[in-house]
Amino acid sequence: QFARTTGHDLLVETARLWHSLGHLDDSGTFRIDGVTGPDEYSAIADNNVFTNLMAQQNLRAAADAAERYPARARHLHVSADEIAAWRAAADGMLVPYDEKLGVHPQSDGFTQHEVWDFTGTPARDYPLLNHYPYFDLYRKQVVKQADLVLAMQLCPDAFTAEQKLRNFVYYEALTVRDSSLSASAQAVLAAETGHLDLAHDYLAETALMDLADLEHNTKDGLHLAALAGAWMGLVAGFGGMRCRVGQLPSFAPRLPPALTRLSFTVCLRGRRLRVKVLPAEASYVLIDPGPPMEIEHHGQPVTVSDGDPQSCPIPDQPARPRPEQPAGRAPERRDTERVRGRAPGSRAR
Repeated sequence: QFARTTGHDLLVETARLWHSLGHLDDSGTFRIDGVTGPDEYSAIADNNVFTNLMAQQNLRAAADAAERYPARARHLHVSADEIAAWRAAADGMLVPYDEKLGVHPQSDGFTQHEVWDFTGTPARDYPLLNHYPYFDLYRKQVVKQADLVLAMQLCPDAFTAEQKLRNFVYYEALTVRDSSLSASAQAVLAAETGHLDLAHDYLAETALMDLADLEHNTKDGLHLAALAGAWMGLVAGFGGMRCRVGQLPSFAPRLPPALTRLSFTVCLRGRRLRVKVLPAEASYVLIDPGPPMEIEHHGQPVTVSDGDPQSCPIPDQPARPRPEQPAGRAPERRDTERVRGRAPGSRAR
């Protein structure tokens, strides 16, 4: 019902917005110029990867919805030519890639900018926006909050596994996290790319944003997005949950050494799926009665039923060197023993 009415209308009008903001160049490439993506230290940028991928999804979804509900589309005066134009824009969407560096610039030309002088920036000058003019920030490689990294989380199939790893390491060295919105997305991609300890550090940062008043401004109100980000870091990060249009719900769970167990429940197609993750295996079971459901575990199909947990081994992953962050901007390291509730060096009972 929602898809036939309000959902359809939202998709159509937002697709019209994206199509009006971009243009097809002489080569048939669709460009969206002069935008600000998630990273507010790079404003008025051309072809921000996050923005373009979001617009691409929107345009395709609107075309699909208009064809699925033609009566509603006619009500909004959607023509066959307009649907074709949306598809042409989506198919031609520009996603910049730096062949020399082997990474995606978060927007056109970003990787050609001068890198910010992190070693020469004192700790008292963060957040940078309070101490430097935007004219300086916009011209340098410095990232306020996850941008390209967030695109990799929300559009996982737009990048290969190797590209995700290279991109993540590259942007770790540029991201200063002058926003509470950053750590959760970095936690998710750190977990996916095999940096589990770092993912745990970022998870703790987003979970403790207000409990520990990490930005010294909780008196002004809670960081609600960071609080939601803690759930994302656990379920999308260590649980590896991804939901893609037209594909099975998928999970790729892995735990950092500091955690011994993770359990969560999600509602899929009106039924509750319980996921329990241990260091060596994960189990899946439907809580509600009904027919079996197909999901994926680390790329392999799994049939899940109610009352009968399906256990799946967690494949090994190669150890990776910890990426570097800008000087003085690394997340606080979480001591494994302390996280488990014991003083470092004490014996477990």
